[in-house]
Amino acid sequence: MAEKKQETALQKPYVFDVEWESLMDDKKFISAFLSEILEAYVVKQRWYGGKSSKLKYIELQEYFRIQQKGEVYYGLLLEVNFEEAFYQHYFLPIAFVSDESFAEKDRILPLIIKGQEGFIIDALNLEAFRKLVYERIITAEPNDTTRVQYHHNVNFQGEPYESSKFMGMEQSNTSIIINGKSVIKFFRRIYADKNPDYEMSRFLSERKGYKNTPEYQGSLSIIDTDNVGVTIALMQQLVPNQGDAWDYMLKELHKVFQNLESKHINVNHLPSVPLFERLKINDVPPQIIDWAGLNVFLKLQMLARRTAEMHIALGSEFEDTAFTPTHFTGDYEVWLKNRLLYQFQNRLNTVENNLHRLKDLSLELAKEFLERKNEIRKRFVNFDWTKLKGERIRVHGDYHLGQVLVKDDDFYLLDFEGEPESTIRDRKVKQPPLKDVAGMFRSFHYAVYATIFNNEESYPYSREELFKAGEILYNYFVGVFLETYVDLIQQHNINIGYAQERIFILKYCMLEKAVYELGYEMNSRPLWAVIPLQGIMSIINESK
Repeated sequence: MAEKKQETALQKPYVFDVEWESLMDDKKFISAFLSEILEAYVVKQRWYGGKSSKLKYIELQEYFRIQQKGEVYYGLLLEVNFEEAFYQHYFLPIAFVSDESFAEKDRILPLIIKGQEGFIIDALNLEAFRKLVYERIITAEPNDTTRVQYHHNVNFQGEPYESSKFMGMEQSNTSIIINGKSVIKFFRRIYADKNPDYEMSRFLSERKGYKNTPEYQGSLSIIDTDNVGVTIALMQQLVPNQGDAWDYMLKELHKVFQNLESKHINVNHLPSVPLFERLKINDVPPQIIDWAGLNVFLKLQMLARRTAEMHIALGSEFEDTAFTPTHFTGDYEVWLKNRLLYQFQNRLNTVENNLHRLKDLSLELAKEFLERKNEIRKRFVNFDWTKLKGERIRVHGDYHLGQVLVKDDDFYLLDFEGEPESTIRDRKVKQPPLKDVAGMFRSFHYAVYATIFNNEESYPYSREELFKAGEILYNYFVGVFLETYVDLIQQHNINIGYAQERIFILKYCMLEKAVYELGYEMNSRPLWAVIPLQGIMSIINESK
């Protein structure tokens, strides 16, 4: 009979005779909430990162209250378990509302509490919740020792709350614009550690006064049951901008390729330069300046300067051990090789299993990739830390044109979370600063080929000619960026090694990045696999 009664209690809408403030202590509520209803809701969310795996069940790892003056919301840390025997943690704040105006897609669970009908919803859909978090951050007391910790930058004077709205761009997190001046980024995928984006943003703003990243304004974190600090949200300055550098570069490159026709350029007569040759703008031949324009090279110099300044800030810390520079070691070499060989094997399997989805140049390059796998693997194994004299520092870790905002004639660097495939611990490993530079060079390469693929029909040249022109231009981009970057870095005594070492690290990191990219393209856009494959082969061939 008791079982029958419980069954009835768990019919929709679920009925509970407890106050909202005590609801999380009700086992029947937890059972109803962690049901197929929550699973169905979670898998549809943009921020859910387990779409390629099979969800097994969701557990409530722990919860905490987000509250102010009697207004209470719950922050839930959910453990999503998968059939493939791994799990991920997600943050979901919840609220109870009786307002019918909330769209069906935003309602998680219908229920009746103390006779009041309503729904559990994601609290971020509620303006009152967003206002509360903002107010708790801007009024936070220093040295907060409570379990739920709010913090704000002492230099930030928050204004009274006026309005908020979703930023609406991101996939993996949820960002809210407050008063048109601040952005609170709520991390959805949660790790038992400080999020690198929070750590780096706060360090660059508060400790180093680095101006070309959105200023750190505040944060929300909790101390979990294992006494570990977990970052829940990061608040930063909203930088007015003209979009990201990826879109900017695609527009610029489209003009450059259109100039081939309008300036009657014979691709075979364009002067070329070796990859990694450092170039001042005066060193770039007049034919190249005439073709591509001066402006794009001036912009690359500015981006190189901002990148170098970021590394100077990150490499000049001698107190906080999380940021002090360090040398290459045997342990680092073992960590690096294990990681890269595992990733390389994964990509080999992906290419072998998807060859049927490729054609033309993509198929040709993929076959060459498989034939030369031992040569590529050897390149990853050929890392001897004893020969490297440069230093390792905390780096951006996932640096590309999409992580850079364009503001007038300047650039702002953002999103320091690191590589999505990496563990939180791996993202905090100190790396050669040239790893970020290599990531940016791969992004330049991508932009060149994306421009060709997106607009090929509007350029009256063969694909081979466009690829050739693109590779020539790419080498000039790399040379101009490298000259400005290395010059500034060396002026500030950041040790990135001697010339030969720098080129070795750039090639090594660019090969790593291209192999990483190959997995994404093979799974998502097989026809674009030609870009990382071309990158891999040009590095392997260029080094012969």
